[in-house]
Amino acid sequence: MKWVLFDYGEVLSQSQPEADRARMVEASGVDPDLFWRGYWEHRLEFDRGTLTPAAYWSEVLGRRVRDAEVELLVRLDIASWTHANEGAVAVLEEVRAAGRRVALLSNAPVCVADGIERLPWITTMNARFYSGHLGLVKPDAEIYLRVAAELSARPSECVFIDDRLVNVSGAESAGMPAIHFRGADALRDGLKAVLDGPGTR
Repeated sequence: MKWVLFDYGEVLSQSQPEADRARMVEASGVDPDLFWRGYWEHRLEFDRGTLTPAAYWSEVLGRRVRDAEVELLVRLDIASWTHANEGAVAVLEEVRAAGRRVALLSNAPVCVADGIERLPWITTMNARFYSGHLGLVKPDAEIYLRVAAELSARPSECVFIDDRLVNVSGAESAGMPAIHFRGADALRDGLKAVLDGPGTR
C-alpha cells in the first residue's frame, strides 16, 4: 500500500462545536433551521468551486450578502472546522512514523482549504487535495482516480478513510480500498488489518 488518504471534516477534525455553530447563526441573522438547511443544501457546489463565497452565502441566507458579511461568515466557518480530533491525528502521526506516506482528500471550498492549510500539523502530510482546487467532489469516482494519478499510484495502492459511508462507497467504486471512520481506536485496528495484510508491503 503506497498511500493512506485521510478525509478532514469529522475525521481529522471534530464536528463543528455548538458554540461555533451558534456564532455563525447569530452572524447570519436568519432562523437556525433555515440557516443549516441552506448551509448543507448548497455546500457540495461550494465545495466543488462552482459557487463563490458571496454566491454561496447569498444562497444560504436567501438574500444578497454584503462583502463584510461574507468575510465574517467565511472566517467563522473556517474556525468551526479547525478543531483537531486529537485521537485521529495521533493515528495519522503513527502511520507517518511507521514510514507510510499520508495525504489529505477533503471536500472543502478554496477559502476553507486556505484556512486548513494554516494548521501546522496539516502541513506535515506528504500531499493535500481539496475539492475546491480540483473542481471535483466526493463521492464521485473521478476525484479518487484523479488523486491517485496525482500521487503516481493505482487506486488499489491507496487506502481511503472517511466518516461518511457514501464517500467510502465512492472510493470503493473507483477501485480504492476504504475504511469507514468510527473513531480512532477502530481506525487504528482497521489500518493495521489493511496495511499489514498479505501482499501489502
